[in-house]
Amino acid sequence: MHITTTFLALGLYLTCGILLLFRLLGKDLIRKLQKPQILLLVLVALIFHTIALYHDLFTPTGLDIGFFNVLSLVAWLVVLLLTLAAITMQVECLGVIVYPFAAGMLLISQVSDQHHILPYHMQAGIQLHILISILAYSVLSIAAVQAILLYVQDVQLHNKHPGGFIRSFPPLQTMETLLFRMITIGFVVLGLSLLSGVIYLEDMFAQHLVHKTILSIAAWVLFGILLWGRRQFGWRGRIAIRWTISGFVLLMLAYFGSKFVIELVLNRAG
Repeated sequence: MHITTTFLALGLYLTCGILLLFRLLGKDLIRKLQKPQILLLVLVALIFHTIALYHDLFTPTGLDIGFFNVLSLVAWLVVLLLTLAAITMQVECLGVIVYPFAAGMLLISQVSDQHHILPYHMQAGIQLHILISILAYSVLSIAAVQAILLYVQDVQLHNKHPGGFIRSFPPLQTMETLLFRMITIGFVVLGLSLLSGVIYLEDMFAQHLVHKTILSIAAWVLFGILLWGRRQFGWRGRIAIRWTISGFVLLMLAYFGSKFVIELVLNRAG
């Protein structure tokens, strides 16, 4: 049952990614496929991914937040947030990157034998901190994908070669508005993550946490400066793209970089 739901989710994610790609490229047959039909397929994929995640995360001995399980969970959250946003906004084009990424993370989590078990009796505050942190990474992951597509769109428009792929995107101003909306949400949630860490962790600057804490704070400050620059000086375009990608890289190094080294390289719980 677990293997079946996993492969169904994988197949649907890849199918949706391919359909969106063909739709963006202007293929006549696929272009007739409407957004609600694609989102319905994504919703079914999310349901199967949820079942697979439940089996992977909730073990008899505790919550398994191993490196690849967390990547799969982040991918699930990114797909969920993107799907909810796509209901009211024209952001489904992001699925060209997001859906194959989710499929890849789900597949890797299934073949990996790396685990990090948290006992169920762990303090509720720490569990809340972990969940808020993962949510922050997920929201800002969407912002990073949005920034990459915005860069592609900006380059194509400046070179005056907007192909069928680019013509399918929302206007540049709309894309920028969506980008800053995601960054604002991510900035707030990341701030809550840092605040919950101060409240519930015994020492955020302990030896095994100091790199994660410093990089997370640096990313939060960077996103804060970007939002301030947008408000005060009207920062946009490539300036916004560079700052967004830089903040995202810091954030990924803060969590996944340290988690990778501690759990996979040093083979310790992080």
